[in-house]
Amino acid sequence: MHFQVIKSYVLFFFAGLAEIAGGYFIWLWLREDAPLYFGILGDIILVAYGIIPTLQHFPDFGRIYAAYGGIFIIMALFWGWWIDGKQPDFFDWTGMLVALLGTTIILWAPRKQGEDDVREADQC
Repeated sequence: MHFQVIKSYVLFFFAGLAEIAGGYFIWLWLREDAPLYFGILGDIILVAYGIIPTLQHFPDFGRIYAAYGGIFIIMALFWGWWIDGKQPDFFDWTGMLVALLGTTIILWAPRKQGEDDVREADQC
């Protein structure tokens, strides 16, 4: 697999982990009466979530966040399975595969000559 592809998915993974964990800490603070420091830690983690996608080398903010949405869907369902004990069902698994396919198409589909594309990002 090409280094840029691996790097992209690693960054998407860490962005997803930061968003889910940050939101989860805030959830625990506000909904489960956890101490205030859970909310503060969640805020700090969510700031990291906002920074991580900027490390991507794709030229288009919208494409990065659209593709990231697919990764987030997958990670959120796994988080729910491992942390909350809610095992994904057939439709969850099917949706995850569709989301991954959509993410792959958004990021790696060949673009027409002259459009912003991944090849331009590789020059960064």
